[in-house]
Amino acid sequence: MSFRWRPVQPFASTLERGSGTIWYVTTDAFLADCRARLAFDLLSHTWNAVVLWSLRDGPRRPVELREHIGSISSKVLTETLRRLQFNGLVSRQAYPGSPPHVEYALTPLGRTLLGPIDTIGAWAFEHGDEVMAAQDADADER
Repeated sequence: MSFRWRPVQPFASTLERGSGTIWYVTTDAFLADCRARLAFDLLSHTWNAVVLWSLRDGPRRPVELREHIGSISSKVLTETLRRLQFNGLVSRQAYPGSPPHVEYALTPLGRTLLGPIDTIGAWAFEHGDEVMAAQDADADER
């Protein structure tokens, strides 16, 4: 067997089958220090995926990002960009001059999240009506 998906921490158990080792995930796979949980945290924050997606075509100034995204405040955009920069997903380039300006761009690491974001978006497009219907049904029951 050649399947070797492993969680980050040594919480995986192993099964011996034939000549290969099969790693499988135990219930500890999504502990706070697990890399899978880190990825879910990065993608689940309200604005992270939106900002990353908005940078997919190239660098943008904060004002351009706000115009492209729409309903995001300057404060929230700044916090989101700092968080993405801290996690190595976005780079910040300051340009001196008159007036000086700043541009943000995806890093190679940030670019690797575009595929998963696109997949989640496709899922939402396909199943969004079902989710909203379930929410409406739940609200009607209350």
